[in-house]
Amino acid sequence: MDIFDALALVGGLALFLLGMNLMGDALEKKAGGRLKTILENLTSNPAKGFLLGLAVTAVIQSSSATTVMVVGFVSAGVMTLHQAIYIIMGANVGTTVTAWLLSLAGIDGSSFFITLLKPSSFTPVLALIGIVLYLFCKAPKKKDTGMILLGFAVLMTGMSEMSGAVSGLRDVPEFANFLLLFSNPLFGVLAGALLTAVIQSSSASVGILQALSSTGAVTYAISVPIIMGQNIGTCVTALLASVDATKSAKRAAMVHLYFNIIGSAVLLALFYGANAIFHFDFVDQTTDEMGIAIVHTAFNVLCTLLLMPFGGLLEKLACLTVKSERAEEEIRMLDEHLLAVPTVAVERCRAAVEAMARRSVETFNSAIHMLQRYDAKAAEEIRRNEDLVDRYEDRIGTFLVKISAENLSDEDSFECTKLLRLIGEFERISDHAVNLLESAEEIQEKQISFSAEAEHELRVITRAVEEITDVTLDSFCSGNLDEASRVEPLEQVIDELHDQIKFNHILRLQKNECTIEHGFILSDILTNLERISDHCSNVGICIEEMSSHNALGAHQYVDALKAEQPQFKAQYEAYREKYALAAV
Repeated sequence: MDIFDALALVGGLALFLLGMNLMGDALEKKAGGRLKTILENLTSNPAKGFLLGLAVTAVIQSSSATTVMVVGFVSAGVMTLHQAIYIIMGANVGTTVTAWLLSLAGIDGSSFFITLLKPSSFTPVLALIGIVLYLFCKAPKKKDTGMILLGFAVLMTGMSEMSGAVSGLRDVPEFANFLLLFSNPLFGVLAGALLTAVIQSSSASVGILQALSSTGAVTYAISVPIIMGQNIGTCVTALLASVDATKSAKRAAMVHLYFNIIGSAVLLALFYGANAIFHFDFVDQTTDEMGIAIVHTAFNVLCTLLLMPFGGLLEKLACLTVKSERAEEEIRMLDEHLLAVPTVAVERCRAAVEAMARRSVETFNSAIHMLQRYDAKAAEEIRRNEDLVDRYEDRIGTFLVKISAENLSDEDSFECTKLLRLIGEFERISDHAVNLLESAEEIQEKQISFSAEAEHELRVITRAVEEITDVTLDSFCSGNLDEASRVEPLEQVIDELHDQIKFNHILRLQKNECTIEHGFILSDILTNLERISDHCSNVGICIEEMSSHNALGAHQYVDALKAEQPQFKAQYEAYREKYALAAV
């Protein structure tokens, strides 16, 4: 093997990794939200979880990407750790599809059908179709299909280059002696794990091993421990994705690691124990691309059969390793490793915004109760929650801007735009909640009591604002457009209540039934309540606008709502009657 063979090997490896990356990214983008929907609708049925993990990984050709998705969903609270375990097991089996595709390069035979199955025959055709679709089609999905075909063609070309570059090593005794080192189980596992950890793809490292098998110097004794090590090395991607993530996400990554370590240890012990007793003839025989694909598949299937009944124990082991602690984990949902899988990153952002919205509404509800009964400890909690909501806005906003720079599907891009609009609205709700708390503190400090009439009016408008915040939160989290349509009629009623209560207060001032000082505090409370309802209105408008992908602007939207939706008037009248300021 001379310098030119070495250069060909490096170039082939570069093409191979580039092709795998292009194909995987294009497959993931083309599948888009469908993968997300499939995984979100997962039940706790282990068999269904396993099959979903297998299918998703077979489609996107990357167990690492599937595992990162799972870590993201667990961190976001979309999926439980128990559900994630079986998805991870399925992903380990699904990743073997790549090895079977690469094994086509080793097919022997001269018949037309056999020749047609060889990559050298169909790869140029796929490359031609791919470049035509990518260059001359305008539809994004057709372009993605073209990139998938081009990625596969580049991958197979790189595989062919690597095989050709190392073929001369078959006659080099030193190379054969070097490979014999890896027949030692410990060295073989370490070599496979390190190679896979560096390139972060078990499929790619298996492909490299398949290319080396063309030298005729790779035996089953060498390939078995290396393949087991490769499955351990692929866990690095999920572990990196879980850095700075929630405890649940870290546990999902640890389940992946424990699954492969325990499976490798047990199967290695069984394999070498059985070989010591029965002396298998095939162990010292040389293997080829097909043999490596068989070993890879056999290991992952046997590992899954072995450990699937013990999914609960893996969960407990992960929980023991990553101990639970009371912390603000929701704010740590987002990490930059997920930018490699934009669909999952967008879903993680949505989950974070949902958590932010719930925290903001919870802060408002606590502040409302403080107007009735002040509590110093609760006041501290309100301020902590408001600070957390502020940090939510900063972290989510920064992350959404970074996601927007990625190659997003139209649906994901639209979702990013919507979330960027909404985080400001939810943050302002928590700000007004703190303003209400300050009014409650002033009432407590000055021992102020409102008249019975003013107390009654405050109860009416606070009930209305509590309902609008609940409806807004539900419509955002569930995507329920019927709920969103209720926000604007109620907001109109709250505006009228705000004006009517202020007018009533002026009448009480004229009758000396109230003081200016009372009026200032009442005005502050009413202003904050009315502005909270305004922000709820903005959220409702955003949800309805974005559902139709048609941003009209707030005023145009409200005008269109009143003109085109007969139910608006009915809802408005119902709310007006419900929150009428009847005499005390």
